[in-house]
Amino acid sequence: KDKTDMKPVIAIVGRPNVGKSTLFNRLAGRGKAIVIDEPGATRDRNYTECNWNDRPFTLIDTGGFEPASAVEILVQMREQTKLAIEEADIILFLMDGRDGLTHSDQEIARLLRLTEKKVFFAVNKIDGPRHEALVSEFYRLGIETLYAISAQHGQGLDEMMDAVAENLPAGGPVREVDEDRIRIAVVGRPNVGKSSLVNRILGYERTIANPVPGTTRDAIDTPFTRNGKRFLLIDTAGIRRKSRISLTLEKYTIVQAIKAIDRADIALILLDAQEGISEQDVKIAGLAMEHGTACILVVNKWDLIEKDNSTIGTHVENIRYNSKFLEFAPIIFVSALSGQRVTKIFDLVERVYAQYTKRVETGELNRKIREIIEMNPPPGRQSRPHIFNYITQVAIKPPTFVLFVRNPDGIHFSYERYLVNRIRETFGFAEVPIRLFFRNKGD
Repeated sequence: KDKTDMKPVIAIVGRPNVGKSTLFNRLAGRGKAIVIDEPGATRDRNYTECNWNDRPFTLIDTGGFEPASAVEILVQMREQTKLAIEEADIILFLMDGRDGLTHSDQEIARLLRLTEKKVFFAVNKIDGPRHEALVSEFYRLGIETLYAISAQHGQGLDEMMDAVAENLPAGGPVREVDEDRIRIAVVGRPNVGKSSLVNRILGYERTIANPVPGTTRDAIDTPFTRNGKRFLLIDTAGIRRKSRISLTLEKYTIVQAIKAIDRADIALILLDAQEGISEQDVKIAGLAMEHGTACILVVNKWDLIEKDNSTIGTHVENIRYNSKFLEFAPIIFVSALSGQRVTKIFDLVERVYAQYTKRVETGELNRKIREIIEMNPPPGRQSRPHIFNYITQVAIKPPTFVLFVRNPDGIHFSYERYLVNRIRETFGFAEVPIRLFFRNKGD
């Protein structure tokens, strides 16, 4: 059975201004995942990869999704909480010790009682012994365990997060899958045609394939075979429409995208030909970049565009300009509705996957890297030249390289970009993300 255990999702919920973002930033700062220093890859962050006691998880700050208007806040707050209840595996409910127990807190707690999810109740802004008395009134909620914390100063966090970690699956994401199945996720904003594309890709096979419920509760994994090649389609497209929830906050498609991208080798990022590339699309693409997932930008509804000789060029230019960090990702123009060029997606998927799983022999790698460096040596730091020692490829999916050097901190970002681009073109990684790390040769 095809299955991938993915990182659990933890959501922070609570009224505005109780310190959700402060808690988010503090937890994100501890054991932060590798940050990809690519311009444009990390817009405003409402989610991050975290790790506590070697238990990985994705953390979501629902506070980042609050409206500016005070009138909407109560309605929206309830919607946030409902969404968190639906999307998250564990919920951190944050209250403000200085404000005392408010009607809104009681309302959120009432909603949280209806869920079977694990909920941790935390009273924030308890900065020392003089504030501890403030916690007692929160016991009126009838909760057995309350965590008194200070998100700003870090007090009480270890105790709470140790308890949270106990409820997370041990170790990293487990993959019990046949590795030769190419995992494709279809992601994108609402109404760009994800369902139509999925149905078009699977065609009649959808009915005979055996859909396997994904571990995400809302994605259906469909294994299928095409031209003798085995694929797994991770479909987040409207599997569980949010009809139960009045809020159609586009930002929550990010949550869906996180879950799908986390488990995919290749993300088909669907764009709407009529609307061009939006900020939300760029955000989803940045997410794929951070996860090291390969991407193909699929421009859908191409049949609706009036075309002349320069139409494709103009669209490509616009997409490239707005997602510079994804300059390597192939772009294809399709119509899910008419089926135009949809089969061509598979040629791209196979080509990209071959690069995504490619390994370069160490001897060849070192030989070529020396030539690349000699052709354009890095500027010396404090008049001492950099000593490059040795390079090795340590992983695939994405291709990842470690370069041992005398002074890793002295390498400028622009020179790193130069090396990444040369590695791309020299070794045939033109259309996939690659990662390059510098280590001290003594490490």
